[in-house]
Amino acid sequence: MRGWRQELAGLVLPVDCAGCGAARVVLCVGCREVLSGAGAVRARPSPRPAGLPAVHAAAAYEGVVRAVLLAHKERGALPLAGALGAALAVAVRAAGGGRGEREREVVLVPVPSARRQVRARGHDPARRIALAAAGRLRAAGVRARVAPVLRLRRAVADQAGLGAGQRRENLAGALGVCRGGERLLDGALVVLVDDLITTGSTLAEAARAVRAAGFGQAQLRAAVVAATRTEQKSCE
Repeated sequence: MRGWRQELAGLVLPVDCAGCGAARVVLCVGCREVLSGAGAVRARPSPRPAGLPAVHAAAAYEGVVRAVLLAHKERGALPLAGALGAALAVAVRAAGGGRGEREREVVLVPVPSARRQVRARGHDPARRIALAAAGRLRAAGVRARVAPVLRLRRAVADQAGLGAGQRRENLAGALGVCRGGERLLDGALVVLVDDLITTGSTLAEAARAVRAAGFGQAQLRAAVVAATRTEQKSCE
């Protein structure tokens, strides 16, 4: 209920740019350009958690990018999903999804939010952005779809305020592939996706769960909209 009300409000009420505050526009041209993914980079969490696949990010988590992600995730600015999905699509392609692999299907697997968070926010941010990204990829000729096959198998604490080690402990063994979910991934390039990477613990746990379902390193990538720590050189 909350989700469609927020989306309707965003369509009919005057808004300011989520990135810079420019009047009466959801996202201005300049901020949209910052989110274009033109500077896609490798994410470099330190220390790097064991089992984390190579992660590509559309942008660094700062300034406009941070503001837009928070507006979408925490304040229900749902129309921003399109621009964020476009950025994620660039990161997916930088990770190898659709780059020289036109005949291979690319399956985006979003990291799931806890049910209590989905209820509180009124939507699942990573899943919504993944759907927008898959649409962008298909428009570019890439065989792409979203498979939300990961599930939380136990309760986890809120990650906010936890250090890298505490996050790893909090998430260890918490994710699993739902029954029959492995069939939705079979034969595809699997790209784990999320809106943000900080310590890398969440994506490392997601990768463990997918590998436990029988998928090897060659079939697995990861991509995010933004990263707190990135390599300075852009990916080409």
